[in-house]
Amino acid sequence: MPSTAKPTTLATTAPGAAPDPSLFSRTPNLADPDVERLRASLRHYFLDTFDRYESLFECLASEEAYMVKPIALRHPLIFYFGHTATFFVNKLLLTRMIDQRLDHRLESMFAVGVDEMSWDDLDDTHYDWPTVAEVRAYRGRVRALVLDLIDHAPLQSPINWTHPWWAIIMGIEHERIHLETSSVLIRQQALSDVRPSAAWAPRRDTATPAPANALAPVPRGAVSVGKAYDSPQYGWDNEYGRHEAVVEGFQASRYLVSNAEFLEFVEAGGYLNHHNWGDEGREWLSFSHAQHPTFWVKKTQGWALRLMTEEIPMPWAWPAEVNYHEAKAFCNWKASETGQPVRLPTEDEWYRLYDEAGLEDLGEAPAHANIHLDHGHSSCPVDTWRHGDWYDVVGNVWQWTETPTYPFDGFDVHPIYDDFTTPTFDGRHNLIKGGSWISCGNEAVRASRYAFRRHFFQHAGFRYVVSHVPAVAPSGYYETDKLMSEYAEFHYGDEYFGVANFPRTLAAMAIEAMGEQRPRRRALDLGCASGRAAFELARAFDSVTGVDFSARFISQGVQLIQTGQLRYTLVDEGELVSYKARSLAELDLAETVDRVEFYQGDACNLKTQFTGYDLVLAANLIDRLYDPAKFLDQIHTRIVAGGLLMVTSPYTWLEEHTPRAAWIGGFKKDAENYTTLDGLEDHLGRHFRRIAGPLEVPFVIRETRRKFQHTLSEVTIWERLPD
Repeated sequence: MPSTAKPTTLATTAPGAAPDPSLFSRTPNLADPDVERLRASLRHYFLDTFDRYESLFECLASEEAYMVKPIALRHPLIFYFGHTATFFVNKLLLTRMIDQRLDHRLESMFAVGVDEMSWDDLDDTHYDWPTVAEVRAYRGRVRALVLDLIDHAPLQSPINWTHPWWAIIMGIEHERIHLETSSVLIRQQALSDVRPSAAWAPRRDTATPAPANALAPVPRGAVSVGKAYDSPQYGWDNEYGRHEAVVEGFQASRYLVSNAEFLEFVEAGGYLNHHNWGDEGREWLSFSHAQHPTFWVKKTQGWALRLMTEEIPMPWAWPAEVNYHEAKAFCNWKASETGQPVRLPTEDEWYRLYDEAGLEDLGEAPAHANIHLDHGHSSCPVDTWRHGDWYDVVGNVWQWTETPTYPFDGFDVHPIYDDFTTPTFDGRHNLIKGGSWISCGNEAVRASRYAFRRHFFQHAGFRYVVSHVPAVAPSGYYETDKLMSEYAEFHYGDEYFGVANFPRTLAAMAIEAMGEQRPRRRALDLGCASGRAAFELARAFDSVTGVDFSARFISQGVQLIQTGQLRYTLVDEGELVSYKARSLAELDLAETVDRVEFYQGDACNLKTQFTGYDLVLAANLIDRLYDPAKFLDQIHTRIVAGGLLMVTSPYTWLEEHTPRAAWIGGFKKDAENYTTLDGLEDHLGRHFRRIAGPLEVPFVIRETRRKFQHTLSEVTIWERLPD
């Protein structure tokens, strides 16, 4: 049943209302046509962020505390103090808004953070860190630089992601991300290294009893997400593109899992009984020796909770803050206790929950949620902020999902930050949704998409769902093998130097050669590689079979059939790559998938099932076979009388592919030149007659941004004679 509760939006003022000066500034409208008002808005947004970030470090008790690693997997906090300022300089250089560095030594040291691949991926690199005073002075220089640009640099509205000012907005939003992640690191410092700060005082509603959790239905419905590239709101690259899905109905817990509810799992031996943990979770558990959530502190008088700068008696009604593995183990335990299919929600299910709760992005008044620092500097009881039939659909703590991050259709990397998201398309970074009490700016909008490694700690907890539909993870995989990527681009990518796509050209030639009098029932694409010609032939044939010796090659065609999309990286120069995605839909081939199938096979030893074809295409195949004569002498058995064989090849005979004795041309015979075309005539002449060619068709294979292979393939077309 749909929710009957009155929808509650996060926005509590009408759009366009004057901002409340006491609130932390919201992400601005980048399409404001009033340029001077836009400058003023960005100036305020920058200063508000820069100052708030610096105030966070007042929670450190001494200069020595800046130099201590909170955890072995991260830099000491002095790095993060300087890193966000360096980010501005690096991105402004890339957009040519500035042309020189402020401090090469510091900007080299503060450029790259740590993104550990595993919980035991320790960083033992030694750095000669600067003093806090040096970094504070450097931040002052960056502040002056950015303010001067905001006040005086040429500006036209709107600011979109191709605009040079995008670097300024990116720097501000990047610092807001680190406002949150640095607060987590401060929370992981020893208590002796931190001190209370009035600017970061936690909430004191700690004695509220925890509510009993229950389930509320979320009906079946559609989800539509993805930001347009001309959106007036800042976004990170993974938010752009298109994603639509129909989500089956499920039940979602009304509340986030509270500390009290999670205590049941702890007391039931949840950290000792490893059967509720996945393989990766058990490995983390074995390494960490965890017996309870990281921020829980066991004292003789009972449990306490570590906040940023203090320990407090356990607020049982506050949400439990755990990593994905702990949340997943709780769900598995809950499923075994209740007999229901309990699990974490998917990203799509979270969006259904958001929409069903009737939420909107927050406005300029205090949010109706514990988010954006609007209601204090810590979590609060899970029954404080009601959203439809649920509570804390956004805010309080982030919520783990079952979904590893992946790109939407139409995804592209930003040219000045090409590695913001792409390193996370590895199946090991799960999306967190909804934001926490400290999530600000872009982090607090519906469109935001952030993912962390599953063992990572953030201000993150979870709610659970009950659903009989399995949580299917969309693929975020990018092909990185150089040869495979080159062929993906050769088949499905861009055209270079005015040379038409080779597989598409061959398929069009073959279809034209068939004419109107020959039936177009079945076609065989031998040596199909990545499969583009097979899909192109399916425009005209009832069914097309692609066969290649390499299972890796045909896997690209299979992936296109299954998902409609292929993603791959292309080498630009050295270690630098660009990211590409191609879909059958954008190539106008989506309707062909039901008529195409792929198999691994040996062209010289085909299985008996591959017979009765009206057309066989052997593209750039014969000079890669170990026994081309055997192939040519037998191929007639696969083609119906009157059917066609199309052979294309650059005749690049190499002994690494074909023994010299097996070449069918390209050598002297009886003291005269004996070409491959001569060999084709000799081998095919008994069962075929040549009806077209030889004709040279060019093709281009991209190796790097500045290196290409330009080749001519000779095409001949042969008609199968009656027996």
